[in-house]
Order: sequence, then structure tokens, then C-alpha cells
Amino acid sequence: VMAAGGRSWFRALALGVSFLKCLLIPAYYSTDFEVHRNWLAITHNLPLSQWYYEATSEWTLDYPPFFAWFEYALSHVAKYFDPKMLVIENLNYTSRATILFQRFSVIFTDILFIYAVRECCRCVNGKRAAKDILEKPTFILAVLLLWNFGLLIVDHIHFQYNGFLFGLMLLSVARLCQKRYLEGALLFAVLLHFKHIYMYVAPAYGIYLLRSYCFTANNADGSLKWRSFSLLHVTLLGLIVCLVSALSLGPFIVLGQLPQVLSRLFPFKRGLCHAYWAPNFWALYNAMDKALTIFGLKCNFLDPTKIPKASMTGGLVQEFQHTVLPSVTPLATLICTFISILPSVFCLWFKPQGPRGFLQCLVLCALSSFMFGWHVHEKAILLAILPLSLLSVQRAKDAGIYLILTTTGHFSLFPLLFTSPELPIKILLMLLFTVYSFSSLKSLFRRERPLLTWLETLYLVQLVPLEIFCEIIFPLTPWKQHFPFVPLLLTSVYCALGVTYAWLKLYISVLTERISVRQKAE
Repeated sequence: VMAAGGRSWFRALALGVSFLKCLLIPAYYSTDFEVHRNWLAITHNLPLSQWYYEATSEWTLDYPPFFAWFEYALSHVAKYFDPKMLVIENLNYTSRATILFQRFSVIFTDILFIYAVRECCRCVNGKRAAKDILEKPTFILAVLLLWNFGLLIVDHIHFQYNGFLFGLMLLSVARLCQKRYLEGALLFAVLLHFKHIYMYVAPAYGIYLLRSYCFTANNADGSLKWRSFSLLHVTLLGLIVCLVSALSLGPFIVLGQLPQVLSRLFPFKRGLCHAYWAPNFWALYNAMDKALTIFGLKCNFLDPTKIPKASMTGGLVQEFQHTVLPSVTPLATLICTFISILPSVFCLWFKPQGPRGFLQCLVLCALSSFMFGWHVHEKAILLAILPLSLLSVQRAKDAGIYLILTTTGHFSLFPLLFTSPELPIKILLMLLFTVYSFSSLKSLFRRERPLLTWLETLYLVQLVPLEIFCEIIFPLTPWKQHFPFVPLLLTSVYCALGVTYAWLKLYISVLTERISVRQKAE
């Protein structure tokens, strides 16, 4: 796939984006910056037995053990930059050296992401003989992944370590595409013990490995040959999962601290929605409840004294009771998520389509969990956007869905950067990335029908007036005093429509797809 000069363009893309990341060092950073500084201090100073109990800061350690060890390793480099950042009591400590160290640690660990992207590019079949390198699917994919707008602003402005985590995920995807099943399984098991949000996509991995690795053959019609079951393969997979889990959780099981670790990892005390609603089904549900409440009060169907004072205006995470619609429990969200994932998992089992079927299921699992999960962060949309990039350069149908999902998903991240110096940066970066993804995918599939219908295009174009209203017009109106949450509400609900639409469209395309004879034979 890589031409003779192929390595050089990839290196140029990787260096270019790393340079951009360095330019973003002085930008705004969120409370996550302090979260990770605090974790550096905890793991550096305290014995293992106190890591998941320490609570000096409100930002307690709530990632799995491998991430804690990762912070522990970083802390031994951090002490050479500024030892004061490793003092647990130094809350909100930000010296120049601390900022430089934290920012560079993200940029440096992104090397894993860059390597993973290169491996993914090798999996893409460049059947279309493009004369121009800029029109090769591999080149387009490399840009869509390396220069992904969402990942750039979440990691390098807002501040988090998603880059190397997505690197692990994409590398495991690449290994499964290369039929190196055990390596893929190992990488994914390790990833789960770095950050447990990746449990969202675990069903896709489980079923795909069972179908393609534990059963070694298919019948002529593509159905499963039950007698091809390999006990050895199942045992090997089981061993990998058990060994990784033992390495990660073992010490805490020995200390009798497993319940404490789990209570930190799954805090159900938090409300249904994050402080700023992620653009998913519950955002639409909340908005509906709000609209019905207002309507009910206007028509005197509701008693104003019994309605809780607008709990929607607060920016903090809190329990939120619905007024008209039934309130949602964690169990209800779990059942909704489970039901919404089921069809995609069935498709992967009964209509196996090799790596592409696996990727489709992976994206659907990520999107379904995003749509119906409990306390979903808006950043979780990246879990669907990045793997969907791999599909977008292979088929026009997927490219259209990708454009809708990325544009709305990325736009929904705008409220994360609410400071004025970052306004031109986020708008410019988003424009560059969006224009590139539209033009490159359009030229890639120019022989096929248009990627978007006029209605879909109209929906996406409306994001421009929405942004102008939220950022420029609204702050000048008297409503800003009384209804400060309106821009968030509008952004969230409008983007939720696009995300829901992309999810449904992808689901319909997967469920109605016919399997070709060649794929059956595979």
C-alpha cells in the first residue's frame, strides 16, 4: 500500500500535527489538568494500598490500575521538571514547568497513536489506483485520524490522555484485521485496564473473536461450522484475559480492596447526564420534559408549587428529577443500551463480513452506548468517530454517515472550550478538518452518487447560524442573565438529532446489507 515515497508523506503528516500540538501548549486547559496532576502526586507519594482511598482533592483516582501505574511512571519524570507538582496538598498547582511537563507528556505518548494509525492505513485496501497521492484512501485515512479535530481539542487544549488509549484501540483493530487475533485480544484487554469506558465496545470484540478465532471454519453458505470449535483457541483467549486482569487487579484483590476500586470506577451517584448534556437520546428526553413542563404550566395542567426549582441551570453534576416524563434510573439506561447493541452483535454473528463487519459492530456498540448510557461524557463520541474513519474511506455509504456524525459530534464538543481566546482556534481547526473531510471523501467517491442528500446538507449548514447565535448574539441579549443554559441546550439538542440520525442510518445500512458470495466463502 505504501509507495516508495509513501513513508515520507506519513512522516510529514505526523510531524505536522505534532508541531501543531506544541503550538497549543499555552492554550486553555480544564479541570482535567488538575485531575492528572493530582494523580501524579497520589501515585508518587503513597503506597499502592492508599491509591484508591486518597481523597484530599475532590478529583480522586477513578481510572483502572494500569492508568494509575502509567501516572506513577510519569511522576518519576515529572520530579525533574518541578517536584512541587508532586505534593498532594498543592491543589490547583500550575507552574510553567508543570504545564510544559503535562502538555509534553500527552504529545509524547501520542507516538503510540501515530504508530497505530500507520498500521490501520496498511489494512485499507487501496484498490482505486489514484495517480495523485492526495486521493489515495490511505492518505485520506491518515489525515482523518492523525488530524482528527475532536482528539486535538480534547487532548491538547481541554487536556486528557485519549491519544495513546485510542492508539491501543486502533492497534488492536489493525491486528484483528491482519488476523493476528491473540495480539489484538491482548491489546484490547490491556486497554480495558487503562480506561474502562472501552467496555462499551467489548461486545464487538468478544463476538468477533469467538466467531473468527474460536470457530475456525464456515460452511459453504457462510453459516458457522459448529464442529470447527477450537478449545485451544478459547483457552488461549481466556488465559490472556485472566493474566491481564490478574496483573491489573491482583494486588488490590490481595489487599481486599476490590470493592473500593470498583466503587471508584463506577460512581452511580452521578446523575443521568453530565453537567453539559452529551448530544444523545437523553438530551432529547430532557428537552422534551422541559418543553412539556413549560407547556403544562402555561395551560395550568401542572401545579407550579410542586415543580423543583430549575435544576437544569446548574453546571455541576447532580441528580436530576424529571417533571412530566418518568425519571430514568441507571438500570433503565443499562437495559436500553443492551437492547440497542443486540442487533449489531447478532449481525456480526449471523452475517459475518470479516473485518468490515467487525468495524461496523464496533461503531454501533460505541454509538448505542453513547446514545443510551448513564452519565455519558460528550467526549465519548470519539469512540465511534475514529473507527468509523476506517470505514469511510472504503465505501460511499459509510462516508456519508461519517460526514454527518463527525460534523455534529465535533461541533457538540465546542462548549468544552468556552474561553474567548480559544474561539478562533476551535472554529478554524474545525473548519479546516470539516472542509478537508468533505472535499477528500467527495473526490474519492466522485464516480458514485452524492454522499449527502440535500436535507442532510441543509441540517449540517444550520450549524453555522447556531454557532453565531450561541457565541455572538445570545451573550448580548437580556436572556443571558435568566437562562444561561440556553446555548448549551440548543447545541446539545440540535447535535443530538444529527447523532441519532447517523446512528439509525448506520444501523439500517448494516441490517439491510446483502452478503456477497465472495464474502460468504471467506
